[in-house]
Amino acid sequence: MSRIVVIGAGVGGLATAARTAVKGHDVLIVEQGSRVGGKLHTYRRDGFAFDTGPSLFTLPAVYRDLFLKTGEPLEDCVDLQEVEPGFTYHWSDGTTVVLPGVGVGKAAEALGDGLGGHASDQWRALMQRASDMWALTRAPVLQSPLEGLRSAVRLTNSVSDIRTIAPFTTLRGLGKRSFSDPRLVTLLDRYATYTGSDPRRAPAALATVPFVEQTFGAWHIGGGVGTLAAVLADRAKARGAEIRLNSPVASIALRDGAVSGVELTTGEFLNADIVISDVDASVLYGSLLPSDTRSAKILRTLNRSTPSLAGFVMLLAVSGETPCITHHNVWFPENYDAEFDAIFAKSAHVVPDPTIYACVPKDPAMRPDSDHESWFILVNAPRHSDSGAAGTMNWNAPGAAESYGKHILDLLAVRGTDLRSRIIWQEISTPADLERDAGAPGGGIYGMASHGSLSTFKRPANQAPIPGLFVVGGSAHPGGGLPLVGMGAEITAELIGRAKK
Repeated sequence: MSRIVVIGAGVGGLATAARTAVKGHDVLIVEQGSRVGGKLHTYRRDGFAFDTGPSLFTLPAVYRDLFLKTGEPLEDCVDLQEVEPGFTYHWSDGTTVVLPGVGVGKAAEALGDGLGGHASDQWRALMQRASDMWALTRAPVLQSPLEGLRSAVRLTNSVSDIRTIAPFTTLRGLGKRSFSDPRLVTLLDRYATYTGSDPRRAPAALATVPFVEQTFGAWHIGGGVGTLAAVLADRAKARGAEIRLNSPVASIALRDGAVSGVELTTGEFLNADIVISDVDASVLYGSLLPSDTRSAKILRTLNRSTPSLAGFVMLLAVSGETPCITHHNVWFPENYDAEFDAIFAKSAHVVPDPTIYACVPKDPAMRPDSDHESWFILVNAPRHSDSGAAGTMNWNAPGAAESYGKHILDLLAVRGTDLRSRIIWQEISTPADLERDAGAPGGGIYGMASHGSLSTFKRPANQAPIPGLFVVGGSAHPGGGLPLVGMGAEITAELIGRAKK
């Protein structure tokens, strides 16, 4: 058995640690911060609780598999709850549609009732195609090790398969071809932001995201989705892994071209046969590894890629109950393109009229009582840079966060939901805060954006070109979000198993 050091106690690191520790490996997790979970976190204050990272739990089968293979079932460890209804969508023309938490057919009926025309039939048709996309890509791509363009070749078995996946069509292009109602195009566009991307540049295969959501359900974890982090840490420790907090890594050491250990910023050296990195890939290849041709090649690819968008977050402790609010709520702007123009421009700036997402759980464990609400508001935003690098803005500028927060609340009031007189207290988190707290460069949520037909195949592979080094997390294959990070952890653990045979 091997001595494994995991850098980072995010979801990817914890999940991989549990999967490798149960195989008998000696596993040590070193985390720079004072808590586990990385971006997955539930913040609590005065009886209010907010999921400040993932607020939606989809494809629970990924974590059911993890927990079954490492001990007790997932449902024995967390309070898994179906979210019903799932989402309320508001368009700028005043249209509102409430979608169910599960059921493609039910979602199509709701869209038909709310939008009229051919919305129901067209949504069903697209979800059927998305089902075919999912069947073609799930096993050979999302659940298999990445082998560069050779992984893309796996999808070219037939002309019909290529037509189904439409590798050279964007999500926006697919929406325009599939829908006669521009409101449906906007709804589909939103799923590009699940990977921090611009729908005009993201691949059509992202249509699988709403298919997965509506087929396998929208889920919540009682007390907050962030409670999954502590449960994952407990599972890793129960299988024998050790977790050391407040232990930043300075560098990864190599001997004869292979990893030999990890040096902490304190100067302590940790010997390792295997190192698993759960830090952002740009940090791994740009800062933690000695410079050589292997890491330099990957770093060049990362530098040529578009970083994912960031997020501006508001946590609102609100008195009273808001009529017609569901667990997940979205208010679309009149001009969605202007949002992506502002975020991905070289001279990036805040979005004057952004899409507003709000998670308002009815979970009794996330609010003091039924006469109060915990509002988590997320607005897509440019990444942070103190130096004003291209494609970023300085979120540390005096008054920037406060003035934009006021603007968002004013805008929400214009759109029909005025919380301003009911706010007991609020806290704001900017991309600069996420960069500092989670080690996410620029506060980017998903590492690199999914821009271009081959973006999936350009992500850093789970098995690095340096012997003994493996990579997990949202910036590595197969991507960001709880389901994909969980899949990446499974791939990585299997690769380690093969390497040690």
